[in-house]
Amino acid sequence: MRVRAALMVLAALASAPPAGAQDSTATKPWYEVISVNGFISSSYSYNFNRPLFPLNGYRVFDFDDKSFKIDVFELVLQKPTPHAGDAGFRVDIAMGGSIPHVTAAAGLFKNGGVGQDIDLQQAYVGYLANVGRGLRLDLGKFVTHFGYEVIEGYDGWNDNVTRSLLFGYAIPFTHTGVRAAYPFSDRVSALVMVVNGWDDATDQNQQKSFGAQLSLTPAAAWTVILNGMYGDERLDNSRDPRTLLDLVTTWKPAGRIALGLNLDHGREQNGAGPGREARWDGAAAYVRVRLTEKFSLIGRGERFGDWDGARTGLSQRLSEITLTPELRPARGFVVRGDLRLDHSDQEVFDGHGTPKKDQRTAIASVLFAF
Repeated sequence: MRVRAALMVLAALASAPPAGAQDSTATKPWYEVISVNGFISSSYSYNFNRPLFPLNGYRVFDFDDKSFKIDVFELVLQKPTPHAGDAGFRVDIAMGGSIPHVTAAAGLFKNGGVGQDIDLQQAYVGYLANVGRGLRLDLGKFVTHFGYEVIEGYDGWNDNVTRSLLFGYAIPFTHTGVRAAYPFSDRVSALVMVVNGWDDATDQNQQKSFGAQLSLTPAAAWTVILNGMYGDERLDNSRDPRTLLDLVTTWKPAGRIALGLNLDHGREQNGAGPGREARWDGAAAYVRVRLTEKFSLIGRGERFGDWDGARTGLSQRLSEITLTPELRPARGFVVRGDLRLDHSDQEVFDGHGTPKKDQRTAIASVLFAF
């Protein structure tokens, strides 16, 4: 998962016991060592534009209009690696009518660009090497560390129901390969990876892609994460590299307000045609206000420029603003709504048969995690 997943990995590294600590799980039966967790999300979306075809334009997961949906049911099995010398694994199986269709990687539950109702979202083995403060190694398929928002699961979900334009069009969803993470101190951590590429379970060309992350905590409430990736990503093309730069920063003081910012910049050689470099960039800002112990209001505003049409299929500038009321009546149970306005400088939205520059939607969602 994205920033929260990255923070969880880095936090686990920072809190790892000293090298040489004994693994007490070695003497436990498997059913006490392996943990089982789950997550389920369901929603209903309504488009005020009343499109002739019941689809919401430029949405990531909430693409169906006027339909109740099981977005995803996720089952997670894992053996953690809390001590130096520990080996473990994690497997995430996702099923549903929205998320698996979109996030499935090429070559695994997605062929010809079409996903299925089931996906092996993550599957990797991990090892915490007895090196310094603990060098964490993972090999397999894992969700990306890019971006502010996540592919929701039991260990992290977004403040807003709908996903940002940056989440859907600026960055990848998953990677398959190897990654290594190391905490240099309680305030500085780093991660590097060598992978097949963007959303590729099997490589689509002859080159690997390289990624890195630097996580900084200048103050207890302030986190800054810098991400970068470089490699050839197009099918059967090993000559035109893609570059992605991603910045995520959060400020979460002890009070009722939390702020977030996500910046992305990407470019791809010959991505807009022979001799034409494709470029895209965007910014998203987040604010969460906790009004009571169980009720919060969350706002998001963003702009995304697909200057050459490489990411959305059309040269355009998109923007959106979202308001999300959130209620948490019980532990692990969340009820949310989204009121969202999308805008493009092109007439790309269906207004009941008439092209429009704007789209207004409302969505209700419930989720439960255990």
